[in-house]
Amino acid sequence: MRQNYAYFRFYGSLNDFLPSSKKQQKFTHLVRGNPSIKDTIEALGVPHPEVELILANAHSVDFSYYLQDGDRFSVYPHFTSLPLGSLQLLRPHWSLTRFVLDVHLGKLAAYLRLLGFDAWYRNDCDDEELAIISDSEERILLTRDRGLLKRKIVTYGYWVRAINPIQQSREVLQRYALWEKIQPFQRCLRCNGKLVSVDYDEVSARLPTKTRRYYREFYLCQRCQQVYWQGAHYSDLQKLLDKITSY
Repeated sequence: MRQNYAYFRFYGSLNDFLPSSKKQQKFTHLVRGNPSIKDTIEALGVPHPEVELILANAHSVDFSYYLQDGDRFSVYPHFTSLPLGSLQLLRPHWSLTRFVLDVHLGKLAAYLRLLGFDAWYRNDCDDEELAIISDSEERILLTRDRGLLKRKIVTYGYWVRAINPIQQSREVLQRYALWEKIQPFQRCLRCNGKLVSVDYDEVSARLPTKTRRYYREFYLCQRCQQVYWQGAHYSDLQKLLDKITSY
């Protein structure tokens, strides 16, 4: 039986998912049957949400394209400077900055909330629920699990490369161009709810004695009713913000 082959070249950060023998170079891939380009790319190790442009024989195609013998593919990640011309991205650029994070990214979720971003997180959520939330609530799925990103219903997602939460935060800020959108101390670190300013009299009965004596500016989470003020912990949070944003 005659064997069919296709030729691939992956660019930029997509090489993070490839073995060393395929990184940063053109390679030959044996085509078995009549697979789609989406299935083939994921079989090679690259989750589909990481891919933004596919060229088949110099023409842009979507994930439904079926491989043919001799096809030559160039596969691109998110980019900011490549001229598109008549080329079509696989999905429109998303201006929303809502996230859902897997169970391994609890600190990143808290840091994103600290920076002012909507970050859905729960430490008992399974992969199926995370994928459904990403799809139904139009949230960008952040994960350390490559397999989770390969779920069919996930449209917008990103595999977080870094291990350290501060580095993870910088990575997400860079990937989604969020540096200018940072608005710290706007969200509850516990539940992700929005904070609103409240009068002293509204919350005084709930405050420790010394807090009632020394502070007059308070914020209330609209979801869980947690009260916030600029106490001793505030300087520590400010130092953390400085670490994240010092780039």
